[in-house]
Amino acid sequence: MELFYRKEGSGSPLVIIHGLYGSSDNWINIGKRLAEKHTVYMIDQRNHGRSPFDDSHTFNDMRNDLVEFFDQHQIEKAIVLGHSMGGKAAMWFALDYPEKVEKLVIADIAPKDYLLLKEDSQFYLHQNILLAMQEIDFSKIKSRNDVDEFMAEKIDDERIRQFLLKNVARDKKKKQYKWRVNAEVLYDHLDEIVSGVNIKWFDDRIPITNYPVIFIRGMKSKYILPEDEKLINEIYPDARIVDIPEAGHWLHAEKPQKFMEAVMLCC
Repeated sequence: MELFYRKEGSGSPLVIIHGLYGSSDNWINIGKRLAEKHTVYMIDQRNHGRSPFDDSHTFNDMRNDLVEFFDQHQIEKAIVLGHSMGGKAAMWFALDYPEKVEKLVIADIAPKDYLLLKEDSQFYLHQNILLAMQEIDFSKIKSRNDVDEFMAEKIDDERIRQFLLKNVARDKKKKQYKWRVNAEVLYDHLDEIVSGVNIKWFDDRIPITNYPVIFIRGMKSKYILPEDEKLINEIYPDARIVDIPEAGHWLHAEKPQKFMEAVMLCC
């Protein structure tokens, strides 16, 4: 699959992989700052942004897309930075292609099965979001405010709605708004998105010491809990965990300066 991407700067390659509902657009400011030292590639993953939609959305798909991207752009080795779902995709890619990874930077996700958290897993939140996205009738939508009003009936959190609204685009052919997220396919693959790339997936290849690894954690987020530190160190014994106070799951947007400082520790 030929992924859409944005490119900034010059120097050693650095590839940024966004999370669920994200896109390269969310990383432009961070990418430009990292471009002072690196050639930065910000991709749109499959079923997101301006990249192609497909009927499949597994971590094997995302890994293979990255392999193809590296080959297309003749990237022999790069720093790989992944956030949330993109962080899991980055870990899975790095596991199978360690020779392509200079350093691995994982933003606010752990290599664990989040479905095991049951009601705290965020699975039902994402299920509700993706169902709401599928239910909207864009033929009746005249503005982004109309989208927000509809989504507000399903999703209370205004910050989440504002993030989702970044995926509303104008379809020039149909002359109406649309999602730049393939909600139906993401809904069908939500189990794997939430549970995949857990310690069982690494079972026969740990400990991993092929490349430096840094995890960046938002201290107001519940995605990397204190008990997850043992799990991370079991897989990546030399990994560093950097905490960003007062940051939630979208830590790169909430605390960009602190996030940059954390990334620059290894880059």
